[in-house]
Amino acid sequence: MTRRRSPAPPPLPLRNGLGADRLLVPELAHPTTVGEFLRSAAPDDDWGIRFASGEVVDRSGRPLRPGDRCPPGLQIHFYRDPPPETPVPFDIDVLHHADGLLVVDKPHFLATIPRGGHIRESVVVRMRRALDLPDVVPAHRLDRMTAGVLVCTTDPALRRPYQQLFEQRLVVKEYEALAPFRPDLESPLTVRSRIDKRHGEPTAHEVPGEPNAHTEIDVVEVLGDLARYRLLPTTGRTHQLRVHMSSLGVPIVGDDFYPDLRRRAPDDFTDPLRLLARSVRFTDPITGDTRVFTSRRALSPEP
Repeated sequence: MTRRRSPAPPPLPLRNGLGADRLLVPELAHPTTVGEFLRSAAPDDDWGIRFASGEVVDRSGRPLRPGDRCPPGLQIHFYRDPPPETPVPFDIDVLHHADGLLVVDKPHFLATIPRGGHIRESVVVRMRRALDLPDVVPAHRLDRMTAGVLVCTTDPALRRPYQQLFEQRLVVKEYEALAPFRPDLESPLTVRSRIDKRHGEPTAHEVPGEPNAHTEIDVVEVLGDLARYRLLPTTGRTHQLRVHMSSLGVPIVGDDFYPDLRRRAPDDFTDPLRLLARSVRFTDPITGDTRVFTSRRALSPEP
């Protein structure tokens, strides 16, 4: 396979595992200078220090000065430190790191990518710092509350081939969950439904219409009132496994969203969602080899 050309490096390098921010001067804006635009966009920031240190640059990496002209379309890049975060007290287990591929065993409570209130406490930023991997990018996503196998690339030229495996549903993904046991529930069974997740709402909902979510569910072990379930999704809707399990009357233990929304303090790392991305299997798009990666984590009924 022909390797894709790597994208151009960013105007400012990573600092402490974090990329620089970017502001684009809008077409309808009429600021006279770069300094005026930045002070109006973020009046509380100390732009004097940033300009003095040469850490305000344009798209090419050229340092900008406060008095420079500020035409519409100008890209301004600069460092901005995110607000403090509560550290997630669990480590990432590296399962594989070679040939541009990084596969990790993500713990519960850790975000996959820096986003919203979880910037430093994300797999991407932690791996950038721990392994000096400025180009690490996930090929797919695990939500913050789900633990398990996460496939990433470390070479920009390999991003698309691995991401396309997941986009085109060429990866066999197996999950494990702990949830209440229902003796009357058929096993194995298939759940098909239409799931809708509206922007800005924390939970997804099953709605009438053509199914867009498909999960195979099987009980593999009975643990008293609970059971260990094998979940095989062939689609990847937001919260799909959690919605499907809840719809069957067996919500996953530790779920903060289904069937009822539970508010959790930022420093509460007890009672995790008992959902684990147990394994992934796919044909490597570069070598043609069969790849299988399996989590070494275990789900416990105890909080």
